[in-house]
Amino acid sequence: MGKTLTIQPVTRIEGHAKITIQLDDAGNVSDTQVNVLELRGFEKFCVGKPVEEMPRITTRICGVCPWSHHNASAKTTDVIFGVEPPPAGKKLRELCNSIAFIEEHILHFYFLAGADFILGPEADYSVRNVIGILKEAPDIGRRVVKSRHMAAKMLETIAGKAIHPAAAVPGGFSRPLLEEERKELKQMADELLEFSKFSISFAKENLFAKYLEVVKSLGVINTGFLGTVTEDGSLDLYDGKLRMMQSDGSFEDFKYDEYTDYISEHVEPWSYLKFPYMKKAGEFSMDLDNPNGIYRTNTLARINVCDKINTPLAQAELEEFREKFGRPAQQTLLYHWARLIELLYNAEHVVRLLEDPEITSTDTRKKVEVRAARGISSVEAPRGTLIHDYETDENGLITNVNLIVGTTHNNAPINMSVKSAAIDLIKDGKYDEGILNKVEMMIRAHDPCLSCATHKLDGKIGVKIYIVDPEGNKLATFSN
Repeated sequence: MGKTLTIQPVTRIEGHAKITIQLDDAGNVSDTQVNVLELRGFEKFCVGKPVEEMPRITTRICGVCPWSHHNASAKTTDVIFGVEPPPAGKKLRELCNSIAFIEEHILHFYFLAGADFILGPEADYSVRNVIGILKEAPDIGRRVVKSRHMAAKMLETIAGKAIHPAAAVPGGFSRPLLEEERKELKQMADELLEFSKFSISFAKENLFAKYLEVVKSLGVINTGFLGTVTEDGSLDLYDGKLRMMQSDGSFEDFKYDEYTDYISEHVEPWSYLKFPYMKKAGEFSMDLDNPNGIYRTNTLARINVCDKINTPLAQAELEEFREKFGRPAQQTLLYHWARLIELLYNAEHVVRLLEDPEITSTDTRKKVEVRAARGISSVEAPRGTLIHDYETDENGLITNVNLIVGTTHNNAPINMSVKSAAIDLIKDGKYDEGILNKVEMMIRAHDPCLSCATHKLDGKIGVKIYIVDPEGNKLATFSN
C-alpha cells in the first residue's frame, strides 16, 4: 500500500510549513504538497485605517524584512497623495533598502542555508545549523555575526531603529542624514563591501565547486521569471519597471499599475498561500512535464531578467554566472549563487550612495494633501517582487488593500521544485534523513518568508482535526 511521508517542521526558514510526500504502492513519489500552516490577516484589518499609517503598519507583517514593506508602502502612499519625493528622500529610502538587503542575504546564506553546504546536506541535523557553522569555521562565523550586526547598526543610525522602521513617510523621508553620520556609515559600508567580496569568493571556491553537480541537477524546473529593471535593463531593487520573462528568455516590460494585466492568482484548498501565474498563459498548471503560466521571483529571477548590473564587481560576477549557466538559468539551487551576486551589488551600491553629495541634503520630504485615490507601487524585497495596492476614500481612509509578496509569487515554483527533488531522490520506498533534507533544501533555496505571504483573510479559515488511536493510526478526519 502507498505511504505518506511528512516533513514537519521545515527548518531554517522564516515561518511555518510542512512537506507532505505521497508514495505509491512501489514506494515511488506520486505527489507532494508544501502546506503552509500560518495565516496573517493584514489585507483585511488595514481597511479603515488612515493611509499615511500604512508604511508603519505594514512593517509589522514581518520583523525579518520590514524595510521591504516599509519602502513599498511609502512609495504607494506617494502615488495616493500624488507627490514625488525630493531626490535626497528617495536616495535615503534606497540606501536603507540596500543595507537591509545586505543584512538579509547574510542572514539567509550563512544562518539558514549555509549549513547545507558548509557542513554538507547529509550532516546530522543536530549540528547542521548556524551553531555547527560556528564550530566548523569560527573565524568565518565571527565575521558573519559582526557584518550582520554592522548592517543593523547602519539602519539604526539612519532611521532610528533597524526593525519596524517609521522613517519613510508619504512624500519622502522623515529626517536628513548628517555629515558626521555619513562618514561613520561610509567606514562600515567599506567593511561590508570587503565581506561581500570574501563571501562570493569563498562560496565559489569552497562550496559551489564541491556541490556543482547537485546544484546543476537537483530540483531543476522550467519556469518564467519576474523582476525589476531600469529603463536600460539594469538590475534595480527600489524603482524601475517590471519585466516578465518567459522560460525561453523572451520578455515583456510593464508598469507597476499594470500588474493585474499580467498576473492572476490561483487558489488551492490545501494552502493559505495564493498561486500567482502569468495571466496571458490562460490557465494555471504546476505539472512538471508541462507547466503553464509559472514564473519565479527572488534572486535568481532578478539575475535572469536584468540585462546588466551597473556596479563593476557585481557585473563581472554576472558575466561569469551567465557564461557557466546561460540565460535564463533554471537550476533551483543557483538561487544561492545569485544571492551572493546581489550581496556584492548592494554593498557596492551603498558605498556609491554614501559618496553622493546629495545624500545629506536637508530637503527630504514634501507636504501631502488627503484625497481619494488608488495607489500601486512595488519594490524588490530580498524574497522577490513586492507589490502594494491601496484604495482610499475622500478622507484618506483605506477601502481596499491587495498585497502580492515575493514568496507568494514563488509558491508554485517551490511546490514544483520540492516535487522534482522528491521524485529524483526517493525510489522504491528508500529514504533517509539526508534525502529528506535535500528535499527541504528546495524550499530554503527560495528563502521564503511565510509571515509575509499568508496575509489573506476572507472569512474562512481551514481547520482539520484528526482522531487517532494509541498507535497513531487515523480513525477519522473532520474539516470545515
